[in-house]
Amino acid sequence: MSDFSYGHSRGWIEVIVGSMFSGKTEELIRRLRRAEFARLQIQVFKPIIDNRYSDMAVTSHDLTKIDSLPIQKATEIFTYIKPGTKVVGIDEGQFFEDDLVEVVQGLAAQGVRVIIAGLDTDWQGKPFDPMPTLMAIAESVSKQHAVCVVCGSSASRTQRTAGGDSQVLVGTHDAYEARCRHHFKPEVDQPTLDWKLQREAMVENHLEA
Repeated sequence: MSDFSYGHSRGWIEVIVGSMFSGKTEELIRRLRRAEFARLQIQVFKPIIDNRYSDMAVTSHDLTKIDSLPIQKATEIFTYIKPGTKVVGIDEGQFFEDDLVEVVQGLAAQGVRVIIAGLDTDWQGKPFDPMPTLMAIAESVSKQHAVCVVCGSSASRTQRTAGGDSQVLVGTHDAYEARCRHHFKPEVDQPTLDWKLQREAMVENHLEA
């Protein structure tokens, strides 16, 4: 939980981490919406390679959306930041290079509240840079948990179920699932559930909501 106060103008860094399907992006969007309710100007950025649900919007797995600007490099934020912006949201921070750390430090030094969401570990369970460094320098760190698709317990790992062995593979239910420590394997494993059925159920639940 963030202790940020809307009554002050100090720079501030918040980091939201966890496995895939743990609600990181949903929590990011929730905090950004609260900032809008407080009548603060926000800007949202995401890596251009993340076009899973939308080319432009930051979108959670439950299809909650907020408008964003896709960028190639973190340093582009300084190009697009507007004078009146008080809160900056950054999704999928693990897809940016290490210079993201300097960027968010610079924004905070200018009095901007920065909220970054991303994976803290990759598909092999290893720290996923630059997220660990961002966690170290942040005023607030929130660890989200998903549900293990094997046993139903709390999940903190991202299990790869398709693709090769590169660290970065943009995907969703077609390539990943959440698992607990006990059922996680640091290798490409057979999926527990049919991802197409998962996707159809998710869309159906969204339409009913």
